[in-house]
Amino acid sequence: MPRHIRTPLDETLPHPVYFRTDSLQPDSSYPRHRHHWGEFVYAFSGVMELKLADRHYLAPPQYGIWLPPEVEHVGLNRHEATFCSLYLARDRSRRLPREACALAVGPLLKVLLEELRARGIDTPRTPADARLVEVLVDELAAAPRQGTYLPTSEDPLLRPILAALEACPDDPRTLAQWARRVHTTERTLVRRCQRDLGMSFGEWRQRLRVVRALALLEAGRSVESIALDLGYGSSSAFIAMFRRMMGTSPSKLRRDATASPTRR
Repeated sequence: MPRHIRTPLDETLPHPVYFRTDSLQPDSSYPRHRHHWGEFVYAFSGVMELKLADRHYLAPPQYGIWLPPEVEHVGLNRHEATFCSLYLARDRSRRLPREACALAVGPLLKVLLEELRARGIDTPRTPADARLVEVLVDELAAAPRQGTYLPTSEDPLLRPILAALEACPDDPRTLAQWARRVHTTERTLVRRCQRDLGMSFGEWRQRLRVVRALALLEAGRSVESIALDLGYGSSSAFIAMFRRMMGTSPSKLRRDATASPTRR
């Protein structure tokens, strides 16, 4: 159960385009709710999670989550996080996807979100603010759609394996060993990973470790200790995996996050 319950935005949207940021303590949650407008969620630091009826999305630094109007969802974070929500009235949401999805956050989109946060802009009050917001909405509409970063499965064979790895991401067992554990074949698990997760078992496990590493980096843990906690025999192997998955090294990602603007 979350330790800190947050209050969602009420039934009135202050402006057709409304931006807000918030810093969250570990184990915070926005209870299940829906609203009449669209919402784009992006985590400046930490990892935000959004649970829908049939999907579970995570927002590490390269992704944001788009929720069209009327989509019921729960927001939560397991570790400390700073995030923003960009709310778009129904008519302003028409250019964005009609279904909930992850959107890739490129360099320009990230800079625009950080600029709104740094300047404390919640609604556009000047022509310059309005132009900035319009560019942001244009970039969101053009952002590549992604699948959920860390999919889940209700399959009776896959579900206990994924749950065990979430509890112990350093577990080194191979897919063949897991198959024996759940009394099936490796080939069956390979097929179900592709069917339900859209990726291989190895890639899913690497994504899980990246998500855990992000939280540990935010907590100030050293790269060496994170590598050991996640089951790597050396920090270089962990760094190589992280760079391949995130496009940057753990140390550089932490430096960039520290250098991001923080004034509101």
